[in-house]
Amino acid sequence: MAQSAGRSVIRAHAQRAVDAFGPRPSGTRHPLVAAAMVLPLAGFLAVLFGGWDAVVVQASSVAGMLGR
Repeated sequence: MAQSAGRSVIRAHAQRAVDAFGPRPSGTRHPLVAAAMVLPLAGFLAVLFGGWDAVVVQASSVAGMLGR
């Protein structure tokens, strides 16, 4: 019985969060939006950990495979 009371409190908090922020949209995120979210972080981490040269080499390899 004590566990069911705890669950109802958790559900009530979750419901308040949904009411405050609205329901989460279903479906997938547009690929350009996803890229815009990820690329700045990826660039920052590449500079932070010194992997910028590896990123440039990989990008040129992919460009070479694509024929550009």
